Amino acid sequence: MGNNVDKRDNSITSGWVSRWRGLSKVLTVVLAVSWFGSATLVEAGAPDQEASSWQTGAVRIWEEPLTLPTYRVDPPDVNPMFFHNEVYQGAKKKIYPYPFQDKVTRIRETKTYTAVHLENDYIALTVLPELGGRLFTATDKTNGYDFFYRQTVIKPALIGMLGAWISGGIEWCVFHHHRNTTFMPVDYILEEHADGSKTVWVGETERRHRMRWIIGLTLHPGRSYVEATVKLFNRTTQAHSILYWANVAVHADDDYEVLFPPSVRMATYHSKNQFIHWPIGRGSYEGIDYEGVDLSRWQNHPEPISFFAWNLAEDFSGGYDHGEDAGVVHVGNHHVVAGTKLWEWGPGPRGRLWDRILTDEDGPYAELMVGAFSDNQPDYSWIQPHEVKTFTHHWYPVRDIGAFTRANLEAAVNLKVAAGSAELGFNSTTHLKAARVLLTVGSRTLLDRRIALGPGDPFKVTVELPAGVVATDVEVVLFDAAGRVLITDRPRSPIAPPELPEPVAPPGAPEEIATVDELYLTGLRLQQMHSPVVPPEPYYEEALQRDSGDVRVNTTVGANLNKRALFEDAERHLRTALTRLTGGYVRSGDAEAEYQLGLALRGQGRDGEAYDQFYRATWDVAFHSAAFHQLAELSMREGAWERALNEIDQALSTNTHDTKALGLKAIILRKLGRLDEALVTASQALAVDPMDVLALNERHLVRRSVDPEAASGLDVLTRTLRDDAQTYLELAIDYGNVARWDEAIAVLQRLVTAEVPFASTYPMVHYYLGYFFEQSGNANGAAAAYRRSAGMPSEYGFPFRLESIDVLESALLAQPGDHRAHYYLGNLLYEIQPERAIGHWEQSRALFNGFSIVHRNLGLAYYRARGDVTAAIESYERAVELDRDDTRHYVELDELYEAANTPIATRLRTVSANREVFSRRSDSLLRALMVQVLARDYSTAIAMLDANEFLVAEGGGRVHGVFVDAHLLRGLTRLERGEALEALADFERASEYPENLSVARPSNDRRAPQVAYYAGLAHQAIGEVDAADEYFRRAVDQPGTERWPDTLVYQALALERLGDTDRARQRLEAVVDVAAARLAGAGDEIDFFATFGRRTSKATLRARALSLLGFAQTALGLTEEARVSLGRAVELDASQLWARHYLAALP
Repeated sequence: MGNNVDKRDNSITSGWVSRWRGLSKVLTVVLAVSWFGSATLVEAGAPDQEASSWQTGAVRIWEEPLTLPTYRVDPPDVNPMFFHNEVYQGAKKKIYPYPFQDKVTRIRETKTYTAVHLENDYIALTVLPELGGRLFTATDKTNGYDFFYRQTVIKPALIGMLGAWISGGIEWCVFHHHRNTTFMPVDYILEEHADGSKTVWVGETERRHRMRWIIGLTLHPGRSYVEATVKLFNRTTQAHSILYWANVAVHADDDYEVLFPPSVRMATYHSKNQFIHWPIGRGSYEGIDYEGVDLSRWQNHPEPISFFAWNLAEDFSGGYDHGEDAGVVHVGNHHVVAGTKLWEWGPGPRGRLWDRILTDEDGPYAELMVGAFSDNQPDYSWIQPHEVKTFTHHWYPVRDIGAFTRANLEAAVNLKVAAGSAELGFNSTTHLKAARVLLTVGSRTLLDRRIALGPGDPFKVTVELPAGVVATDVEVVLFDAAGRVLITDRPRSPIAPPELPEPVAPPGAPEEIATVDELYLTGLRLQQMHSPVVPPEPYYEEALQRDSGDVRVNTTVGANLNKRALFEDAERHLRTALTRLTGGYVRSGDAEAEYQLGLALRGQGRDGEAYDQFYRATWDVAFHSAAFHQLAELSMREGAWERALNEIDQALSTNTHDTKALGLKAIILRKLGRLDEALVTASQALAVDPMDVLALNERHLVRRSVDPEAASGLDVLTRTLRDDAQTYLELAIDYGNVARWDEAIAVLQRLVTAEVPFASTYPMVHYYLGYFFEQSGNANGAAAAYRRSAGMPSEYGFPFRLESIDVLESALLAQPGDHRAHYYLGNLLYEIQPERAIGHWEQSRALFNGFSIVHRNLGLAYYRARGDVTAAIESYERAVELDRDDTRHYVELDELYEAANTPIATRLRTVSANREVFSRRSDSLLRALMVQVLARDYSTAIAMLDANEFLVAEGGGRVHGVFVDAHLLRGLTRLERGEALEALADFERASEYPENLSVARPSNDRRAPQVAYYAGLAHQAIGEVDAADEYFRRAVDQPGTERWPDTLVYQALALERLGDTDRARQRLEAVVDVAAARLAGAGDEIDFFATFGRRTSKATLRARALSLLGFAQTALGLTEEARVSLGRAVELDASQLWARHYLAALP
């Protein structure tokens, strides 16, 4: 049943009203105690729940199918996608162990989703668990206003970490921005509470760090706010850096105003590398002149832009649509929810383009993002081992009061004092029958009125002020009927614009940093921020060269080596740290090195030594819980249940909400026969996380042991596991880590027996079954499972858990000829131990030479890990020979050809022989067109550019550069042949941005001076002198291109044509200086603050600098010098297109 809103008048044509009829079916099962009090879980698919009336104020929750037009996304890439210095939202673009979901299409179909609906008197919500748990719609029922952006179509674009991403509603960016699973199914469960409130929980255990998050969206009876309860669980042994942002989309147009609190006087950009005054801008920001511009208005931003509130000091923010006279308020404790951000595509050409890409009819939007434990992107804080972070924040709609000036959870107020009057308005989040409004000036009362107020009944009034009143003396107060103050406001005193802070600067090179302390902190910050372009390791290495015994550096390096399963190396660093820490036989107050050494020893199977080390770590409260957790696991492995119980109780004594520890305690109590206590403990865990599968499984086991015929909760557990192989594996591994082999086997056998497509045949499920059987002493069961494993489908065999190393190595001991086990081990190890990964892939290849992805992986590793481009090309050519349908292999092979400076003719033969395969995807077709342009087959390239629609990723747009190159170079060829009119047509076409390329004209167009200069030459050749001069002036006057030295060359050439030789020479000499500095290494072209892109090779950077130098030398008439520079550029990189052109054009 859809919620369709006519955007022209916001009238509801079918939605919440119709949903009062034919209610969904629900089944309730009692959960012990929730953080909300008593709670009931609600399951779909059982008896009708009686309809509640409008007057009762009740909250309703149910799920039902929702059919939406959906643009198809084809199955993910079967190739593992490893990290390669690629920037995503300013941090590392880490895809593995997830499959890449970049196969978006423009094929529109209908698809049915499971929608969870929440409603009360005032608002109606829809949540889509299959789309990352997105809060999909939120409607103010009092006026039909969608206070979050409502999509009427699912239209993915290449914006997410894994590719496919949709706009609208609220996206939960947990741990990383646009997290990997934003377009994937997550866990969910429905919950009812004794106070009448109801919650839908969504969440998951993610694969990148193996941490867990859940978010509960709750509606309360008689309240108009959405309550979001966020819980972040670090179930791992290591600290990780994290962020949290709720990506809130709102409908935006020329009437939309973004509301940061009045105390916010400045805003900053990503990474805090730029600042600007807010709300009225002063100066430029991101290359845009914002002098005197109201930055809070959506319409005033010609380009996509971000503004992060600087030093948020109040608990509210939001936005207001003055055309609709409605808006949204966010309320959150600013000490925790410290980030508020405006992001928008803007009303310019690029914004309109992305509107078309992301929706069919729903128009533009803005993002009013709010972040916790973070105030910027990328900006990460730390979560410690086994730590649980919890907070709540809220949103609610407002109407008919204008842009609010203060808000809290009770009400929003708008107080404007100007021109002798005070305009004030209130909108409350609950119905107030006899509220009181008091307006005063000092001790003088100007308004004292009893009013009825509620979400659908705002109050607004204008009060005349006595002459001479100072605005800051005006105060308004809202009381409830009992006289309790709900909210107050008064105008703030005007202050001078503050001085802007110093922007963040990129870190210096390690050898330039003065002290070991600064080296350590620099490395730690780079690690914390997941820096994709500057790694932290060189800073740690430099620090240890200066002081090999530094405690903090050795401890951090040891911890990082533990994360990579390099336990022996970790032990060496950690013992070095402890030698200094415990000098003079003193026990240190900081036990991190002790704790990490315990992990290193356990990783080597030296459990007895690890036990002693963990006990030493318990002396430090910072590691008390995590260390006792490890002790309990080791005791459980020995079957020392009483000792383990004491240890897990110690762990919980300083970390009561650690659901994993509660799950272990439930196991221990069950093993001790204390079943009632075990059931209570499992319920305690479920009160914290109602979808914790370890607690659900323990509850099932306890109930089954008490009464095998009674309902054990297996149905709830199975539903929560949702046929997901990784969720089953994580649960089984929890048992395996404490040597509970029978329970681990039972978990995985349930999945295999269920014959779930993909999950039941996922190879790691069977490898783990073999390992668990082996550890339990069942040799026959192990052998059978290992044999099955080797025959399971290899697609998406992307293991990532460190435990899987032992599992796969055990499988290989049992079956040395299992080539797939070597392949999986290589996948697991590549990003943490690349040489070891190469060894396993080589063994896989030796056992079976016909697996194309193994050859592809080896080619990738030979180049990236070893720099052996020859061996890499040989492997890729074998991969292509084995699988001629995989477009990724062709793209990556041509990238290697480019890196190796392979002759263009060779590359063209590959493209020509496989043209149909290259044409299947935008990225591979673009690669083919780049080769055709290099081969001077411009007309074919242009025809292909005109005939295809290209799907471009955010931050991309290279296809338009190819479009410009092809037209300019064909035009220059025609101009040389005397075909000036035809050349002019090509040059004019090069200035366009065709819609099918999915790239829009930026306000600062880098290629515009080049295009205009060549158009001027064509007009000159035709004899149209005035037109030629006009185009030359366009080239010179193009704004905002100063940052690109190549554009200065074209502007200099245009100046020369206009007779301004002095200015032309000045610009050319400036370009020569820039090129020389780059060649000398003074400018590495590494953008530390880049939000997208991939780091360029040093050879290519040098070739670009030589090309720039040669181009400027050509313009200066230094022909021989130019010949040398351009020749060296082409020798280094034959793909330097314009260097090739200018070199060929030299006399």
